[in-house]
Amino acid sequence: MEIISKSEKETIEARLAALIQNRPVLATRIADARALGDLKENAEYHAARELQGLEEAEIRRLEERLARAQVVDAGAGKDAGVVFLGSTVKLRDESTGDEELYRLVGEASTMLIEEYIEVTVSSPMGEALMKARIGETVRVRAPRGVKAFVIIEIL
Repeated sequence: MEIISKSEKETIEARLAALIQNRPVLATRIADARALGDLKENAEYHAARELQGLEEAEIRRLEERLARAQVVDAGAGKDAGVVFLGSTVKLRDESTGDEELYRLVGEASTMLIEEYIEVTVSSPMGEALMKARIGETVRVRAPRGVKAFVIIEIL
């Protein structure tokens, strides 16, 4: 099971719809390339077939993700003072005293946002933060050892 927010589900559904909508375009492209003749040396035909295979695999992957996904309210824990999917949390590193903002997400986006660091719920940091409360110290197993963070605030 994968935990995602409503907006993440909508993004996945939009991507899936675009891929499904592109099926007839690819079929036409393959038919046009096939009409050119000799399929052994027809690079356009092979490229179109390869793209079709990649897109069909992506369609299956997205359908499977949606089938096993659990959609949760992105701000469900804020009122209760608990870190949950969609929460933005201010953490203080116990070893350095540095404070940074982290946002717990179902799926990391490709956008670089300077305001906070995205952490997926399935990552070690995400698992440590999930359902933690203000004032708690969470420990995260990192490549260079265990790091401890104090939860200062849930925004």
